[in-house]
Amino acid sequence: MIKVGVTGGIGSGKSTVCKIFQVLGIPVFNADGEARRLMEEDKALVGKIKVLFGTDAYSGDKLNRQWIAAQVFKDKSLLNRLNAFVHPVVGKQFIRWAAAQKDVPYLVKEAAILFESGAEKGLDYVVFVKAPEKLRIKRIMQRDGVTELQVRQRMQNQWPDEKKEKCSDFVLVNDDKQMVLPQAIQLHNHLLALAGANTTQE
Repeated sequence: MIKVGVTGGIGSGKSTVCKIFQVLGIPVFNADGEARRLMEEDKALVGKIKVLFGTDAYSGDKLNRQWIAAQVFKDKSLLNRLNAFVHPVVGKQFIRWAAAQKDVPYLVKEAAILFESGAEKGLDYVVFVKAPEKLRIKRIMQRDGVTELQVRQRMQNQWPDEKKEKCSDFVLVNDDKQMVLPQAIQLHNHLLALAGANTTQE
């Protein structure tokens, strides 16, 4: 079984691509969703976050996401320290999850900051989903009800698309001009072939 990472800049549509893989029967681990869950449910991680940010980090048992976002966007060192707590926990969760997947040709790890966190090291291939910056900004403004400035602040914490594309094995274009569904199905078939070859070699 091979492990495939799916990444892309904010608003690129990587979640759309991953939903296609899921419909095709491929299990998907959403690293960002798991991070959000673990930041509320993992007691050791919660303790570290409270030490780093103080009691304002949580409202009851719920992470005060908007408040934390405001803090880390003002201070990149805080973001780096938060990521240093969160990424190893998510990484261990992915290893456990992957080990539990049976009888599938490949599995997918979806992560916005796959390269930035070093998570690509445990994967066989990486798929990069790309879209023009203006379109990505428009999508996020509509989805999250935020300003262009807020979207650009988020983008500053991600690698530029050019760098991600160079480090990836496959590229899918989601620019509202080229249909992403046929691209994803074609890639799925290619990954099935790669998985089959991998099984034969073993």
